[in-house]
Amino acid sequence: MLKVTILVGNPKPQSRTLRVAETLLDRLLEPGSYEARVIDLAEHAAHIFEWPSPDMAELNQAVADSDLVIVASPTYKATYTGLLKGFLDRYAANSLRGVTAIPVMTGADLGHSMAPDVNLRPLLVELGASVPSKSFFFVTGHMERMEELVEEWAVENTAVLRLTQPLAEGLFARRPESADIDSTSVGA
Repeated sequence: MLKVTILVGNPKPQSRTLRVAETLLDRLLEPGSYEARVIDLAEHAAHIFEWPSPDMAELNQAVADSDLVIVASPTYKATYTGLLKGFLDRYAANSLRGVTAIPVMTGADLGHSMAPDVNLRPLLVELGASVPSKSFFFVTGHMERMEELVEEWAVENTAVLRLTQPLAEGLFARRPESADIDSTSVGA
């Protein structure tokens, strides 16, 4: 069974951003094929900058142990929220190795539609996550069409996401030692 986490960096609890991420998960995976956990950072905002924090460490570990993470944020100042950044800053480089991530951002209009690819994707890749599909940007003024728009994205990107498992199996079958390569030795 897949472990899935929805990580939402909206400072407003139970936000539209969360609803978009939940709808995306519902459209991507078959019911019963996964166990999902929602981490709504608005509910943990008071602890984001506590060091050390057992609660935050447990949440960070839950994300790192996931097979799939949907990382969702509203667009603030053309990028993701400080709340999400504060949470993700708790990871070292490559701490999310083995996790597949889907960047999702919401915004008022298409003016910032590149934000998830330009800002959020590079951060997730730096943390070691695999980001094989396109990012998803959702215009919040289209909430009445949310299911339709999410479905369009899911149909377009499902084929890419399906490629990751056979590709990984093929690569590891040919070169089993590649799974143990330390990132510091790459390019050496």
